[in-house]
Amino acid sequence: MSSSSHSNYDAFARRIVDAGVISDPWFDGKPRFREDPLILPAKTQRAMYLAAEEIGAVYDELCHLVADDDALLDDFFCLTPYQKLMWQASRPLWHGLARADVFVTSEGLAIAELNCDTPTGEAEAVTLGRLVAPNHPGTRDPNAELEGRFVAMVDALAEGELEPGVGRDVGLVYPTEFTEDLSLVRLYKQWFESRGRRVVLGSPYNLQHDEGALSVFDAPFQVLVRHYKTDWWAERASPWTDETVPDIEPLREPLAAVFAAQAEGRCVVVNPFGAVLPQNKRSMAFMWEHLHRFSPHAQTVIERYVPISARLETLHEEQLRVQRAEWVIKSDYGAEGDEVVIGATVSDATWREALSKARPGRFIAQRYFAAETDAAGATINYGVYLVAGEACGLYAREQAGATDAHALSVPVLIDG
Repeated sequence: MSSSSHSNYDAFARRIVDAGVISDPWFDGKPRFREDPLILPAKTQRAMYLAAEEIGAVYDELCHLVADDDALLDDFFCLTPYQKLMWQASRPLWHGLARADVFVTSEGLAIAELNCDTPTGEAEAVTLGRLVAPNHPGTRDPNAELEGRFVAMVDALAEGELEPGVGRDVGLVYPTEFTEDLSLVRLYKQWFESRGRRVVLGSPYNLQHDEGALSVFDAPFQVLVRHYKTDWWAERASPWTDETVPDIEPLREPLAAVFAAQAEGRCVVVNPFGAVLPQNKRSMAFMWEHLHRFSPHAQTVIERYVPISARLETLHEEQLRVQRAEWVIKSDYGAEGDEVVIGATVSDATWREALSKARPGRFIAQRYFAAETDAAGATINYGVYLVAGEACGLYAREQAGATDAHALSVPVLIDG
């Protein structure tokens, strides 16, 4: 980056921080954001929104199929006892907010995943849109309605799940030991407090249930906005056979506190714990391996947008070795860029090692698709936000290769 470019970004970074939500406009000494917006034609936005909404409907259909066949929890999804407990306590409720990751390919749109557990990027998308939209007349900020739609969705879930007369105070529950999602916590806090709602913050370890009330640090609340991954509430084990993870025990007492308050009609959870099932990437394998169980329209949507997927253990290892460049392997609950191995971008040795160390029951194999790239070899990951099944926001990240923490967040505006 030249000195003049560095100076320009310094000014933009100060504006980002001054907006009061994001405090870290740099990552590893490099800019996290691009000031120059990506301006999409309205037709492209509509196509992406339609794809995301149709995929959301397919996931809902999947959840209802599994709700009618408990054997799948063990036989297909390999859920742990506490993962099954979360599903059973919530099913078929799973959705409030989700983000579908959409890519443009030469053959149309492809959806890499639907993050329906703890979707991120809202703080970046909303802040960037507010900062750049005034400088581009004739365009629209696709995230302008995200705040109102999100709060309305939370209120609707509370109205449907809470007993009459119960309050609407909000508890934001998140992994307080990590800093990367603090901007999202600040954003949600602002959204609710601007409407006069009391907001308390804490981690699952701070939860208590006493005399019918759920509380954090003795501060009671009724609406639990969950930004703590479902697989972290349950038993934990690395998807790799040669690795171990700390804190392997499930969060028994925090879960018991939440479930007790829910049973009494004094707590609603957003996103519902039922997200533990569709968040599992074996859901995409289920779509293809059990394609015949879906409605005709859902079958068409799957074939159009979801890359061919299968449980890793159902494919012959020698086939995967020979066809390395044609496959990607993904762990069941791995995040973007983590526990994802793209055969086309790694060596034969790395690919063989990944296949040999993938824990049985924890991975899928998915057909590789080539996303369109720019002159610098970068692709755009378009994150389409769904609120109650309807698209209402867009988050773009630019990066050469797989999307990870080094991706550059790009403002998105709509032309017309």
